[in-house]
This record gives sequence, structure tokens and C-alpha cells, in this order.
Amino acid sequence: MGDTIHVVVGIMGNAASLLLYAAPILTFQRVIRKRSTEEFSCIPYIIALLNCFLYTWYGLPVVSHGWENFPVVTINGLGILLETSFIFIYGWFAMPEQKKFVSLMVVPVIVLFTMTALVSSFVLHDHHHRKVFAGSVGLVASMSMYCAPLVAVAPNLLGCPIGLLQLVLYGMYRKSDKAPTEPNKKDLEKNGAKYTSQLQEVNEDKLEN
Repeated sequence: MGDTIHVVVGIMGNAASLLLYAAPILTFQRVIRKRSTEEFSCIPYIIALLNCFLYTWYGLPVVSHGWENFPVVTINGLGILLETSFIFIYGWFAMPEQKKFVSLMVVPVIVLFTMTALVSSFVLHDHHHRKVFAGSVGLVASMSMYCAPLVAVAPNLLGCPIGLLQLVLYGMYRKSDKAPTEPNKKDLEKNGAKYTSQLQEVNEDKLEN
């Protein structure tokens, strides 16, 4: 019974992962059609590639007991093919500076996977500790993969409070920057009386002359 549940859950997990890894196909059909990567980021695909590498390694007999995690190997092996294809297409149609960025991002992925494989192969000597180590690194990679799409959202998320602060400051200083107030009524009456008396003096001088 336990083995049956394990197989069923593994198949369901593989189906869900396949949908996840294949989701960018529509995006890259658009990239190929327009021959441009537009504003798309390559980071999610590179992190997904790291995730597939790590979990493929996790499912191999070097880390796991025999082929107990064979479904993990199959779906993540397919994920490696898909993500590698996406990254290749992205690099092919990307601008020169984007191609350089892709290269710089792929190198740490290879280094991290190589270090994980070496440590779990030669430093740790039993399957339990190998599974814990490789699984922990894979867990971090999975969290990063699911958070990667926030790359496009984070600048706007940070911009919201800054924009709100600008509106508040604008409202505060706008109140203190009103048009000059109208002259005081008493000042107008005083100036008017003074002008009238001066005019009367001028008229009297004219009459006398």
C-alpha cells in the first residue's frame, strides 16, 4: 500500500512539475516570432536550471538509496533539457549586454552544482547525510525559483511607498506655497485716505495759483 501511494504521489508530482517547466514555451514562441527578448528576464530560467540539476543529482543512486527517487530523476532530467533550451533561445535573441549577463549568471550555477556534487560524493560517506545536504541545497534553489518572477515586481513594490511619500510631501508643501494673500482691508482704507488727502492738497494749490 505504501509503495502504491509513493508511486501515485510521484506521478502527480511529475505531472505538476512538467506543467511548471513547460510553462515558458508560450513565452519563447513569442520571443522567436518577434526575434527579441523584449523585457523578459533570464533569471527565472537560470535558477530553474539549477533546481533541476540539484534534484536530478538528488535522485541518483549516489545520493539516494538505489533508484528509490527515480521519478525525481526523470522529471528534472526533462527540466534540464527544457531550461537549457530556453536559456539558449534567450541568449540567441538577446542584446549583447543581455548575453553577457546570461553568461555571468550561468557560471555560478555550474559552480554551485559542482560543489554540491563534490561535497556529497567525497566529503559525506552515507546516503542519509548526502540526502540531507543535497536536499537542503535543492530546497533553497526551489524557493529561489518560485521567488524569481518577483524580479519584475520588486522595483514597483519599492516604488509604491516612495511614490506615496512624494504625494504626502507635495500636499504638505503645496499648502504653504499658496498665492500671496489679498491686502488687508485696513491698509487699503488707510492708503486710500492718504491718496485722497494728497489729491485735495494738489487741487487747492491749483486753485490758489
